Amino acid sequence: MSRSSKKGPYVDERLVKKVKGGLGDKGNPIKTWFRSSQIPPEFVGKYFKVHNGRIFIDVFVTEDMVGHRLGEFALTRTFRGHGQVVKRTLEKT
Repeated sequence: MSRSSKKGPYVDERLVKKVKGGLGDKGNPIKTWFRSSQIPPEFVGKYFKVHNGRIFIDVFVTEDMVGHRLGEFALTRTFRGHGQVVKRTLEKT
């Protein structure tokens, strides 16, 4: 179920304060655990370090990301492929 349009999008107030305070440059990214926070237009051109449960992933916000959530750009699982060709199957052929 989506959020009520009356409430508006969820953007964490602490992140907005940090962006307005001048943080978010390349040398000084904003470190955050707020994966569920939506990206407003004020975040465009800012750097974030989004926690994925293990490490912080560097995210640079562009115009295409507005309206999405920060967690969408810091994947929590590592895809290692659908399976490997094992040595036994190679020897049979």
